[in-house]
Amino acid sequence: MSFNIMIVGQAGRLMHEAALFAATLRHNAPRWDGRLILAEPQPGGRWPDDPRIPNGPQRDLLLSLGAEIVPFENSHFGASYPQGNKIEGLSALPDGPFVFFDTDTVITDELTDLEIDFTRPAASMRREDTWPKIELYGPDYKAIWGALHARMGTRLADTLDLSWPEDHWQRYLYFNAGWFLAEDAAAFRHAFLDAALMLRDDPPPEAAIQTLDPWLDQAALPLVVAAMGGGRPGDRGGIADGHFDGSHSFHYRFVPLMYATAPDHVIDAVEAAAKPNAIKKVLKEHEPFKRFIFQPKGAKARALFDRNDLPRKEQAIRNRLKRENLWAR
Repeated sequence: MSFNIMIVGQAGRLMHEAALFAATLRHNAPRWDGRLILAEPQPGGRWPDDPRIPNGPQRDLLLSLGAEIVPFENSHFGASYPQGNKIEGLSALPDGPFVFFDTDTVITDELTDLEIDFTRPAASMRREDTWPKIELYGPDYKAIWGALHARMGTRLADTLDLSWPEDHWQRYLYFNAGWFLAEDAAAFRHAFLDAALMLRDDPPPEAAIQTLDPWLDQAALPLVVAAMGGGRPGDRGGIADGHFDGSHSFHYRFVPLMYATAPDHVIDAVEAAAKPNAIKKVLKEHEPFKRFIFQPKGAKARALFDRNDLPRKEQAIRNRLKRENLWAR
């Protein structure tokens, strides 16, 4: 099945990351025949500065790699919560099945080899216990997620992973919003926006004291996936676990973390895609790419860690990279 891909691009770091995403997509998935939609927020009252990608080498490279730069308007979010772009930007997608990827992602293998049931939405399981935070005398996970699912008209019981105890966060449906997929972009956007605005503007009492910045998109996403009949990859979600955030894509977030933690096939895929001179020339304009992909800092960061025995906490990885002057963002 052919499907479209959406990323968000705008001036600053994201335009450079979008260029690397597009380069790895074209190099490592040459048989994929969908449309690469780069959703671009437009200037307006919710952006103090113009968020559009300026004319120049980054925009030219994106267009040469087949990205379709499609504008969209921010009606509810903007500079105050840029993660909302992944919700409102869904309006830039055409009809049909889609996968959204955060722009700080690379594609590492052929996407047409994957079997995906887009009628069963799914999202990234590469997450930590970030939301909700349980207060000593406050409602527990069951009460918070139960109230939210009830508000959305879904059944909490249908979302539980019963291999975890009732007081453990992994029993409850929770995603990273680094990727998600569905069959109908318009329906998904509508449900995503409804869930996010409910959480922000009119949450049930059980969730009223929870901090939503920057977690609003991730708190809303499980409600949307459940409402549309999906779930965890390999369970109710329509893709096997381990393809995205695994064999076929990698959400690196910061380039030093990619070099410190990614499997060898990810680094090989990135460096091969970045090798052509026309691509290298543009990517080198972004200092983290220049220092880590094209200069020795990537190899130095990689040599500090054993990928088979990484520190359990990401903060420990960050701290060591910073001590060695191997951090950039």
